[in-house]
Amino acid sequence: MTALLYVSGALLACLALGWLGRRIAQTTTGNAPRYRDMPLAVAFGYAFSALLLGLGVWFYFQPTATEAGIPRASVMFFRWAVQGFVIFALAAFVFRLAGRHVGPAGSRKMFRNMPLTAAFGILMILIYAVVAIFAGQIAPHGQAEVFNAVNVLPGGNPATGGNPEFPLGTDQIGRDLLSRLIYGAQNTVGIAFITTLLAFFIGGSLGFLAATLQGWLDQLLSRGVDVLMAIPSLIFALLLMTIASAWAGSEKWLLTVYMVIIIAVIDSTRVFRLARAVGLNIVVMDYIEAAKLRGEGLRYLIFDEILPNALAPLLAEFGLRFCFVFLTIASLSFLGVGIQPPLADWGTMVRDLAQFINFAAFSPLTATLPLLAAGAIALLTVAVNFVVDWMLHKSSGLKE
Repeated sequence: MTALLYVSGALLACLALGWLGRRIAQTTTGNAPRYRDMPLAVAFGYAFSALLLGLGVWFYFQPTATEAGIPRASVMFFRWAVQGFVIFALAAFVFRLAGRHVGPAGSRKMFRNMPLTAAFGILMILIYAVVAIFAGQIAPHGQAEVFNAVNVLPGGNPATGGNPEFPLGTDQIGRDLLSRLIYGAQNTVGIAFITTLLAFFIGGSLGFLAATLQGWLDQLLSRGVDVLMAIPSLIFALLLMTIASAWAGSEKWLLTVYMVIIIAVIDSTRVFRLARAVGLNIVVMDYIEAAKLRGEGLRYLIFDEILPNALAPLLAEFGLRFCFVFLTIASLSFLGVGIQPPLADWGTMVRDLAQFINFAAFSPLTATLPLLAAGAIALLTVAVNFVVDWMLHKSSGLKE
């Protein structure tokens, strides 16, 4: 009840400050249109944002431990989040600034018109790609290498249960978590990328084929896709992966192959719908009719006429599909039917290390172990969405 009164009082104070601030601005600026036409809700939003900013600054400078020496996990996590946000923002700004002055004229022009969010997204994607490609050279140990050091705490400080050889500690069977986190980029992101490519090849080819030929083939493919899309994708994938587990038997690598095929087929239904819709708008154009009159074949119509004109929406959809495939693979791995050991995978790491969250009140650094893998998943998802939003904005022809 006391908390409700505090919240209500704060909201009323923000409303009063918003009204007062708008009134003062109208008086001091001679009733300028910007403040004269400002709704009270907007003034309340400014006051509420100022209150949140002030509370954030106050909370940031709170002590990270109580007088008894017990760590305050909430303050430490908030500080790390703020510091990470500032570091990422500065890195994106420097990356965009460098892109405006380095490289060919086309890339410099692209960086000049690029928002900071897109620069952040491209930078993160490049970092993930480098880590995934050169994981074997970057990781200090192998992803399946087991050491005689079980449940070593992160931090590398022997006084607190750490080990300098394992900065992020080890898991329940003695594997280096830093190495597995790095190899997780190679496995999770790499497999998601291959799966998305396969989904686009299946869905795009069938979608363009249905749009070009139409008739009974279009009806057959479209009704089949409707049936598959009526089933929730994650539940359907989980059901098929359970069946595939029985087929794979002890061949764990075969289960990963089945997973790639199953997710690619399920996600190709979404790609099919987009490719068919875009293709139907293109096949009625005059240049398609001219190509048909010239006697061009089906391969030419699809790959030389339809595909180049449908590339912009397909590229944007590729980014979104990659995010969904990436999260689906992580979800299946979290449930135990995705990427199989000894391969490192971020979804499996979150599941295996989830119990360390219980130690947040005593050792905040230990509680970050499952958050590292979860944060890696979230960071890449946000980065790809930033780039996709920018690509959609560019392809729509809208101006700032």
